Amino acid sequence: MAEVTLTLEEYEALREMAMGSTQQTVSAPVAAPKKRRASAASKRYGRAFKKVAPRYKLKSGRWKKNGFRSAVRAAHKLAGSNRKL
Repeated sequence: MAEVTLTLEEYEALREMAMGSTQQTVSAPVAAPKKRRASAASKRYGRAFKKVAPRYKLKSGRWKKNGFRSAVRAAHKLAGSNRKL
């Protein structure tokens, strides 16, 4: 085998060429995907839930037994009644 002697500058230049070729294949940064937009129905439900939740909580702020489930059902019922037909 032949002996190859490179100076430090030659070695760095070869290394830069090798590393630079892999970095150039990366394209421009991809834009972040658009965030989900809340529907009108989910906004109505959220407002209704905030309105009815205190009725199903204890003084300490904890949920009563089956309170969360009841609050969800009441909020769905309230939000559904606001629909325009």
